[in-house]
Amino acid sequence: MSLSPGLDPARLRRPLTLLLAALLLSAAGLFAVTVARLAFHAGWNRTIAGLAAGRDLPVVDTAPARVLLARAHFLMIRDRLDEAQPLVDRIARTGEPAIAVAALYDLANARLALAISHLERMQIDPAVPQVRLAKAAYRAALTRDPGFYDGKYNLDVAMRLVRDFPQIEGSAQDETQEAPKRLWTDLPGLPRGLP
Repeated sequence: MSLSPGLDPARLRRPLTLLLAALLLSAAGLFAVTVARLAFHAGWNRTIAGLAAGRDLPVVDTAPARVLLARAHFLMIRDRLDEAQPLVDRIARTGEPAIAVAALYDLANARLALAISHLERMQIDPAVPQVRLAKAAYRAALTRDPGFYDGKYNLDVAMRLVRDFPQIEGSAQDETQEAPKRLWTDLPGLPRGLP
């Protein structure tokens, strides 16, 4: 086979070799990025598995939402709701609505369970704010997912525990007077004692 007089085979091999080297380098770079990404996710998966196993593992603020949810759940099941609240707030600000709904619902359930345990011991005063906070979390979850049936059901249960009464706004004249003493608690039911 004869080549045209102006084409040198050595000249053709050099660009092909450079092209092949560039393809190999880009494939190696893509492979390195994929391995790094898998190692990154494997680290977070180990953290989630450790939290699920009951180990108290710290989580950085920049962790993915699913890792923050695992840490928040770890704190919630140990009645450390004040520590879990900032994590849930951070999750709610992320752009992942499904994880935000799960975090808000989980926190609301933990608060409602704490309130019910207070009510079983007839401790009404600490139960009322927990129910109100649970209702707020259920409403926030339902704002993100209006069709969330479990959230609607649990909100209904919480609404039956502590009623939301409309607040009557007084005039400026009423502010100078002393506020009347509350006669009834916010919890529904019959008062004890004589009529």
